Amino acid sequence: MKKTVSMALAALLMAGGLAHAKLPAPSDEAKAKAAEAAAKAAHGGKVDGFKLCKSMDQVAAAYFARSKLEAKTVKPATETPACADPGAFVYAPPAAPGAPAAVVAGAPTAVPAAAAVAAPASKK
Repeated sequence: MKKTVSMALAALLMAGGLAHAKLPAPSDEAKAKAAEAAAKAAHGGKVDGFKLCKSMDQVAAAYFARSKLEAKTVKPATETPACADPGAFVYAPPAAPGAPAAVVAGAPTAVPAAAAVAAPASKK
């Protein structure tokens, strides 16, 4: 009995050593896929929040309509902001490190006139 327990313990210790092996670093493609999956999950959370907001608005509207029929005056305790639709999922990959953001994003490189006017004047 002691022999089987000690052998089982030794097997567990050896298996535990294999479990601590280090995995190779993910490739750039794998990192990009993970970033896109994270962005898609975040957008899914926003969509779920929007759907929840819309359903809460419907429930509140039904409650106010029912209370109006019963001749009760009910006011909301607080004003809530309107539900913000997150729109369709569009993934824009982040800029490569070291590349200028304006070139990667496709934005013009010239400074807009409004930004040039808004620049603070130097002190004299």
